[in-house]
Parts: sequence; structure tokens; C-alpha cells
Amino acid sequence: MSRVTKIKHIIKEQEADEFDVPKENQTIVRVVASRGNNLHEVEPAVDGEERFLVSMPGKFRKNFWIKRGDFVLVEPIEEGNKVKAEICRILNAEHIKVFEAAGVWPKRFTKKREHDDDLDEDGLVMNTNRKFAVEESSDEDDESTDESENES
Repeated sequence: MSRVTKIKHIIKEQEADEFDVPKENQTIVRVVASRGNNLHEVEPAVDGEERFLVSMPGKFRKNFWIKRGDFVLVEPIEEGNKVKAEICRILNAEHIKVFEAAGVWPKRFTKKREHDDDLDEDGLVMNTNRKFAVEESSDEDDESTDESENES
């Protein structure tokens, strides 16, 4: 199978309409920070548990981006002391809605999701590094333009 075909299958798997609820060994966590080398620090849904590192499998590495505040589904791994789990699915807004409806979404994450305020009308994350100026047309501008045209 070619690399392009593999990428196509991975993307199709992530965007599938079928939403499987997490299995017994899978947990939903929130990404807190990227630690480099495809490792991410996450916080669990249970209060009082420590943050831990998760690894991103090779199939996701050049195809998907994870940023702070994103939610992922992880499975525990036995090898290694610091890295305790591996990402098995990157959750999007549709996954979250289905998980909330099924009653498997953690209550700790229900309050306010970090990116909800940054969404535009299409559901895409807005770039907060740019200022978007709202132009309002006023009658005063139109009148002053008309007056200057009449004077000449």
C-alpha cells in the first residue's frame, strides 16, 4: 500500500460517521501541552489524578495536528515509566456531541471547552493572533462625500 493510500485511510478513519464509544481500557483526556518528539502532556478527566505523557502513533504524526485544549482518546501502554498511554483517536466536535448524548463524556470537561469561544459560524477555530476590524458605514461619511462632490 502506498503512503498516499495509507494517509487517505487514516483520514477517512478519523472522519468516519461511525462513532464508537470508548472501550473499557480507553479514556478521554485533554491536551495540556506539547512536550516535543510527538509527546503530549494531558490531564485526565478524574480530579486528583496527575497529568501524564501520551505518545502520538506514527500514523498520525504527519497527518494531524494536536494543540492545547484538544481532546483525545487514549489507551494505556505498559512500556516506559513516563509515557503512560498512546493516542488512538483525536476527538472533534462531532465526537464530543455523540459522547455527550451517549453519557460517556466526562463531567469535568463538560463545563466549558476551551475552543468554543474561538469558533466562527462555520465551526472552525478562528486565528486569535489577528485583529479583525469591523467596518461600519455611517451616514456621516456618505453626507461628507456628497457635500465635497457638490462643492467642486
